[in-house]
Parts: sequence; structure tokens; C-alpha cells
Amino acid sequence: MKKFLLLVSLFAVTVFSAQAQDTDSKVESLEAEVASLNERATAWDKILKALPKISGYAQIRYDYSDVGEGLSTFQLRRVRLSFDGAISKKVDYKLQAELTSFKLVDAYFSYKPFTQFNLRVGQQKLPFSIENTDYGPTKIELIDYPMALTYLVGYSEKLGDTTLKANGRDLGFKFYGSFLNKVIGYDVGIFNGAGLNVKDNNKSKDVVARLSIRPVAGLLISGSYMWGEWGAAFLKRERWGAGICYDKGAWLARSEYIGGTTGSTTSDGVYVMAGYRFCKNFMALARYDRFTWDTDARSASTDENYTVGLLWQPVKFLRLQANYMYQDLHTGCGNTFQIQTSAMF
Repeated sequence: MKKFLLLVSLFAVTVFSAQAQDTDSKVESLEAEVASLNERATAWDKILKALPKISGYAQIRYDYSDVGEGLSTFQLRRVRLSFDGAISKKVDYKLQAELTSFKLVDAYFSYKPFTQFNLRVGQQKLPFSIENTDYGPTKIELIDYPMALTYLVGYSEKLGDTTLKANGRDLGFKFYGSFLNKVIGYDVGIFNGAGLNVKDNNKSKDVVARLSIRPVAGLLISGSYMWGEWGAAFLKRERWGAGICYDKGAWLARSEYIGGTTGSTTSDGVYVMAGYRFCKNFMALARYDRFTWDTDARSASTDENYTVGLLWQPVKFLRLQANYMYQDLHTGCGNTFQIQTSAMF
């Protein structure tokens, strides 16, 4: 009987030992498989991190106006596709194309070694004014930019016999940075001054500088200056501007003055706007916008726009805007109604 019990015990120990070894083997196999999966996931994360982020938006609008000859039209205003990526922690890049009539609007890389000192090279937004620098087409609250920005900062700018349509951009480089925990910021750049995707049209370069101060959350005070010469005739092109913006919580208030000399003619403009967010997704706005084409003949060359608007963004990637504008232009008066839809991804 004792021998039998001893044999049973030896058999049980052998079986349990074999099961334990099998369990250990399975655990080791699972651990190896998990390690392999983690390694693959890490490699895949690195690949995904190296790929550019693809984004874009499309804006469709309707305009009705009885100013002058009148207007009633639908318009595919913008279709943009952007590629943003990082080569390293200190170097990133951006490519953005306009697809309605294909052209590159942004093509630059940035080297950011320090908060106080960075470099951006390529085609980019001119560091001039608050709205051109800080409020892109999918962020600006009203449908159209104010007249001073449109006519003096390269959106629809009259330069002799040429209209410069450069979306507030140019080709060159700038140094930029901030101090005191981003309270004070600066931009200083040198650009061709000739527009998008073209060589310079003379040997002169444009100099652009901007200083911004953010003393408290939501408040921005900014001053800008630009000097350049246009074309083979070296037409003088000087611009200056100052503005203030408060954008936090329910309230928005923004105003800028922009002046400039083109050749021997001095122009200037100012806008004042205010907005109130009834909730996170719904906003009401009003803006007064004045522009004088020639300050030596101010009363005969001043345009004024009075605009009210609604902005509704029901979801993150969809914006709906409606604007009514009474236009008191030096060439005539009238009403303009606009609706715009922006879809983003």
C-alpha cells in the first residue's frame, strides 16, 4: 500500500511539473509575442509620425448685390489642401495648395531652436496686421476681410497697372519669436514683394516687421510696418498699421488702422468690429469699415461698409455665415447680401 501511494505521489508530481513547465513556456511565448507587437507598434508609430498631416477645407458662397451693375452669383471661393509635417523636433514644414485655380499659397519650412528665436523660409503669410496674421479664412468671423487689408496688403492691391492678388503672402524669410512667456512677440522678414509663385520683378526687397503684445489672456495689441518697391519702375510701396483685439469668452472686439503710400498716393483705412457669442456655436457680429483711396481727396474717394452678420458652427468641421452689408461707396450706394458655407477636414 505504501509503495502504491508513493507511485501515485511521484506520478502527480511529474504531471504537475510538466503542466508548470508548459505554463511557463506559454507565458514566455506570450511575452515574446507582446514584445514583438510592441516593437511593430513603435515602428508603425514612428512611420505615422513622419508622415504629413493632411487637412483642408472648401468654401462655397452666394452673393447678391444691387451696387453698380448688380450681382447675383454662386461662387466656389476656396478649396484648399494642406500638408503639415515635422522633420525633427525643431524643424517642420507646410505645403498648402489652392485647387480652384491651382497654385501654391504656402510652401515653407520652419527651424525653431528657441522660443525667442526661430526662422521660417519660403512662401508664407506676411507678418502684417492682426487679421492677416492671426485670422485665416476658416477663423475670421465675417465673410470678407476689411477693405484696408484687401487693398493694401496684397489681397486685391492696386500697384500701377497691376492688381496684386497674393492672399496676403509672399516669398522670402522671417525671424520670429517671443519673450516673457509669450507676452511680447516679434516678426522681422525680407520678401520679394512680387506675389505668389513668381520671381522678384526688381532688385529691391520688401522689409516687413511686426510687434505684438499679449498682456492678459485674450488681449492682443499689434503694430506692423512694411517697406518695398514694386516692379521695374521701383514704385514706392510703404505700409503701416496698428490694431487691438480682445477675443475671449462671450465677447469679441477688434479694430485696426492701416495706411500706406503707393507711389505718390497715400491711402488709409480703419475698421471696428464687435461680436457676441450667445453660445459656443452661435455668434452675432457687426462691423464698420472705412477706406480712403487718396487722402488728399478724402471726401471724394472714401468708401464705407456697414456690416452685420451671423456665424453658426453646429459641428467642428462645418461653418455657416450670413452677412448683410450696406455699402456707401464714392461710386454709388447699395446693399449686399452674402451666405457662405465652409466644410473642413
